Amino acid sequence: MSRLIIVSNRVSVPDNQGAAAAGGLAVALQAALAERGGVWMGWSGKSSGDIEPEPLVLTEDGNITYALTDLTQTDVEEYYQGFANRVLWPICHYRLDLAEYGRKEMASYFRVNRFFAHRLAPLVEPDDIIWVHDYHLIPLAAELRQMGLKNRIGFFLHIPWPPADVLFTMPVHEEIMRGLSSYDLLGFQTKYDLENFAGCLKREGMGVENSPGRFSAHGHNFRGGAYSIGIETAAFAEFARKAAAHSMVRKARQSIEGRDLIIGVDRLDYSKGITQRIDAFERFVTNNPAHQRRVTYLQITPKSRSEVPEYEAMQHAVAEQAGRVNGAIGTVDWVPIRYINRSISRPVLAGLYRLAKVGLVTPLRDGMNLVAKEYVAAQDPDDPGVLVLSRFAGAARELRGALLVNPYDVDGTANALARGINMPLEERRERWRGMMDHLLENDVSRWCENFLTDLRAE
Repeated sequence: MSRLIIVSNRVSVPDNQGAAAAGGLAVALQAALAERGGVWMGWSGKSSGDIEPEPLVLTEDGNITYALTDLTQTDVEEYYQGFANRVLWPICHYRLDLAEYGRKEMASYFRVNRFFAHRLAPLVEPDDIIWVHDYHLIPLAAELRQMGLKNRIGFFLHIPWPPADVLFTMPVHEEIMRGLSSYDLLGFQTKYDLENFAGCLKREGMGVENSPGRFSAHGHNFRGGAYSIGIETAAFAEFARKAAAHSMVRKARQSIEGRDLIIGVDRLDYSKGITQRIDAFERFVTNNPAHQRRVTYLQITPKSRSEVPEYEAMQHAVAEQAGRVNGAIGTVDWVPIRYINRSISRPVLAGLYRLAKVGLVTPLRDGMNLVAKEYVAAQDPDDPGVLVLSRFAGAARELRGALLVNPYDVDGTANALARGINMPLEERRERWRGMMDHLLENDVSRWCENFLTDLRAE
C-alpha cells in the first residue's frame, strides 16, 4: 500500500505521552497516516529569526514521521501574517475591504511554498500519495511538479471559495488558479464552492469543465468535488455525556441558576459575525421582556492572530459591545452576556454545549463551521437544544434541522432565538434526530476515506 504524505501549515504532533492533539481533523488524519504509514509535514510555528532555518526536524511515532520546519521571521510576517491572512483569508470570506495587497508579501507567499516543496521532495517516494491542506499552500503542487514529481497530489480547501468577481480583485488570481490546476483532485466544503471555482476557471478562458467535476486547465486534467468535513460524532457525543460530571461544568450549571443558556463559540475573527450576534441577543431580550433575567448568553471567543491589527481592533470592539449590552439591560443580579476571551478545554466545552438550550452559530461566511456539528453531537437525546445557524455557513447545507438565519438581519436572528428558546420538546427531538443521524453517517473518518479514495482513482 502506498504511503500517505500530508502537508499543512501547522502539524498536529502527539505530546510526550503519545496523545494526539484535540480535534476531529487531527484524529482522522493521524488515523489515515497510521493505517498506511507516512509523513506529516509543516511549519513548526517557530521562527529562526533572520537566519536560514535548520534542516527538517523528523519525529517518529509508530509508522508516522512528523517533519517540522521553522520559518524566518520575515517569512512569518509576509507569508503567514501577510499574504495568507491579510489577502487570501479576507478575499475567500468576501471581505474585499480588508484585503491589503503588497508585492513583497505576495512574493513571500510563493517563495515559502517553494521552500516547503524543496524540503518535502527528498522525503517523497514514487508511489506516495500527497494531500495538501488549505489556503496557505495553494502553489505547493505547482512547485513539486516543477521539480519533476509525478505523484498523485490532492488539495482540500477548508475555507470558502469566492465567485469570480471577488477572486479577480486579487492581482495574482491567475497564479492562484494555475496553482490549483496543478493538483489531481481539488476538494471543497460545498458544491457552491466547487461551482464558484468552476466559474472562475471558465470566466476568462483559463480552463474548461469537460464533464461535471472534471476540468482541464494550464495543460493539466484534474477533478474537483465537494467533500463536507465532519467531526468524530460518536466519540464527541460520548465526550459530552461524560463531561456533565466535570467540576467546571457543574459550576457553570450552578452559576446560571436555572436560566436558559445560549452559547456561542468562535475564534476571534471578523468572519464569525460576533458583533451582529450580540446585537441580535440584545434585540431578543428587549423584544421579549418575559425572558429578561431568565436567559444567559455565553460567548467563548479565544484570541486569534492578535499580531494582525484588524484582529486586535476586533478584540476590543467585541469586549466593548458586550460591556455596553450588559450595562444597558443587565441588573444587579443578572449579567446577560458572559464573554470569555480565552480557550476552554474540550471536555468543558462539550459539557457547556450540552447545557445550552440554544447553540448560536452565525458566521457571516464560513467554509463549514464544526462548532455547529459539535453542538448537535453534544446534545442530550431526551432533551436536545436548538441550533440557530447562519445560512452562509457550509454546515447549513447539511444540518436541515437547524433554524437558518441571515446574520445580517438582526431582527430575524432575534426572532429565531425566541423560537428556539420556546420550541416544544417533540419538535426539538425531531429536528435533532435528523441532524444527528446525518452526522453519525458522515463523520470525519468518512470524509477522509472519501477524499483519499477519489484521490487514488485515476
